[in-house]
Amino acid sequence: MRKSRFTTEQIVGFLKEQEAGAKISDLCRRVWISDNTFHHWKRKYGGMDIPDARRLKQLEEENRALKRIVADQALNLQVVKDLLETNW
Repeated sequence: MRKSRFTTEQIVGFLKEQEAGAKISDLCRRVWISDNTFHHWKRKYGGMDIPDARRLKQLEEENRALKRIVADQALNLQVVKDLLETNW
């Protein structure tokens, strides 16, 4: 997955700046992002504070690791089933 140019703290800061009254188009032009990116961030991080955004990022990473573990276990189970089905 591609690494973002901006940290979650920066993203939350941009959203807070917009909530304080900055125009979306001016903000996007200043930080070199598209309007779609801004609205995606607003949907994902809107209404969060910096600690909440950090916790969200931590939970997403934990979830990604758990999914990888489950996939590895499923693959191991499939290999064992295939070995047991073969006739020796």
